[in-house]
Amino acid sequence: MNSSPTQTHAPQIVVMGVSGSGKSTVGLALATALDVPFTDGDSLHSQSNIDKMAAGVPLTDEDRWPWLAEVGRVLHDSGQSGAGSVVACSALRRSYRDAILAVAPDAIFVHLTGDRDVLARRMSGRSDHFMPTTLLDSQIDTLEPPHSDEPAVHVDIDQPVAGIVESAQARIESVLGDRNR
Repeated sequence: MNSSPTQTHAPQIVVMGVSGSGKSTVGLALATALDVPFTDGDSLHSQSNIDKMAAGVPLTDEDRWPWLAEVGRVLHDSGQSGAGSVVACSALRRSYRDAILAVAPDAIFVHLTGDRDVLARRMSGRSDHFMPTTLLDSQIDTLEPPHSDEPAVHVDIDQPVAGIVESAQARIESVLGDRNR
């Protein structure tokens, strides 16, 4: 019996990476290209998590578990309904991705990668976000990039959004093709 997940429903995609990598921008563009709804994972945080981050306090794992379960639920429900979904979510550690996969086993992660200086420049240019640039190093230190045994693809952000989306789509198709073999 094969216990690995199979893509039997609409795509369930997590656009992941550290703050400033473009998760929301790329996630929205990817959702548009795939013709599925987009959810910014930040909107799924509790108010206490948002208040902590706005005050410059990194979240603990205890803060994150309910949020990750909610991300998984959004993905799972969208797959079950046939709508599919793209969710922007940092998913920095393998245990976080595993928590999402426990609820949404068909999820595929698109890991946005980039140089620290590019990330910091992008973060400092934002005025409407609660995550301060001072927490970037904390996120980089926390990041455990997905390994080859995870349902993930890696895309470099040092290109226009259209190129990132095109690359992500091609790599997602490859993962889906492997699942269907």
